Amino acid sequence: MPFKVAIVGRPNVGKSTLFNRLVGKKLALVDDTPGVTRDRREGEAHLGDLTFTVVDTAGLEEASTESLEGRMRRQTDAAIAEADVCLLLMDARAGVTPLDKRFAQILRKSPTPVVLVANKCEGGAGESGRMEAFELGLGAPIPLSAEHGEGLSALYQSLQPYADRIEEEEREQAVEDALDEAEGADGRFDPEAPYEPDLEAPLRIAVVGRPNVGKSTLVNYLLGEDRMLTGPEAGITRDAIGIEWTWRGRRVKLWDTAGMRRRARVTQKLEKLSVADTLRAIRFAEVVAITLDASIPFERQDLHIADLVEQEGRGMLIVVNKWDVVEDTQAKLRELKEELERLLPQVRGMPIVTLSALTGRGTDKLMPAIEKVHTLWNARISTAKLNRWLEEAISRHPPPAVKGRAINIKYMAQVKSRPPTFAVFSNRAEEVPTAYRRYLVNGLRETFDIPGVPIRLFMRARKNPFADKK
Repeated sequence: MPFKVAIVGRPNVGKSTLFNRLVGKKLALVDDTPGVTRDRREGEAHLGDLTFTVVDTAGLEEASTESLEGRMRRQTDAAIAEADVCLLLMDARAGVTPLDKRFAQILRKSPTPVVLVANKCEGGAGESGRMEAFELGLGAPIPLSAEHGEGLSALYQSLQPYADRIEEEEREQAVEDALDEAEGADGRFDPEAPYEPDLEAPLRIAVVGRPNVGKSTLVNYLLGEDRMLTGPEAGITRDAIGIEWTWRGRRVKLWDTAGMRRRARVTQKLEKLSVADTLRAIRFAEVVAITLDASIPFERQDLHIADLVEQEGRGMLIVVNKWDVVEDTQAKLRELKEELERLLPQVRGMPIVTLSALTGRGTDKLMPAIEKVHTLWNARISTAKLNRWLEEAISRHPPPAVKGRAINIKYMAQVKSRPPTFAVFSNRAEEVPTAYRRYLVNGLRETFDIPGVPIRLFMRARKNPFADKK
């Protein structure tokens, strides 16, 4: 579910203008007259790759409870309570008013996080008023012009942590639900059933990497046409372009994405939105081809991209482009494999495909490798096989005692695939050391031959059947 953002502030600071800007339509009435908005209005907002529900509220005013203004205030209070984050708008040209101070004080006591926004800062106007806003005690104010659309990239950066946190909470809840399903044995997920790909649904692939590593050239060669603009200049691609394609009778949705530079180097608003578009393509993809330049592989940004893909739980492989310029290919390949094992141990065994997108050499190996990764990403292992393996793994290396008390691991089960996710049930699940969990993950990967895809393993305490009995 999308998170909810409430826009609040005193009358006539531009709340409805910002609302219209975020939803992309003139849904809310806008006028210079204070108090135009009276009821809460909700809309679906889009900012970069963020999609959320935005709520336009009536201007906050000091008024008696039963007056019209007081009833409007109650609507705004309800919106604040229901929101995941509030945007407190102030008019930078007017500066901080006593009413701004009063409502900043109220919002500081609210459990809902608050982002302070200084509106009407177009062209550098209102700079003095924005500096005054620091005294409200809500952190650094974001300079914005809702009327002209300036400052939206800064707003995006302020909202993204809340979106990530809520997404993580939803992901954890989904895992909890899946674990409960595994305990209930209701048959929704059957690890005994062999994986059969759905040939009707397209195989979703994203080609990502640093700028100028040859992503668009590779996509063009696979498609057999100059579908994407290419050239020696870095950063030609700006949007994540999805292309429908058919490979050996199988439908494919292929995304060519903008190059991702280190965050410190990304300063322009357009590039920030391009990176956000790339992240959205990664989330939509099933397999991500991380493309490197053979002459300068495994820079810090490459590792950062791989870590992002692993966190999203997508299947991945390394594509080393410009292989035609490498002289000693065997020695270089050995070096790449050693570097990969050392730098990315969390996805041990990730496949490497070497090719030249310019000449086409080695490109025939790419799609079969992607298809294999996709099959592993959908891996299913029967409960019987898992527990036989678990018994052997524990006998070889028992879990260490914590505070003098032994950890007794009972059994395990696969609760979902895409990526493979396992639950291990134990009497003291929360105390199992991270190193031991890593030992189990590496053992799963090696024994059941599932390299190159993220593996999720959760420790779960067994429920006491007598806990609720008196």
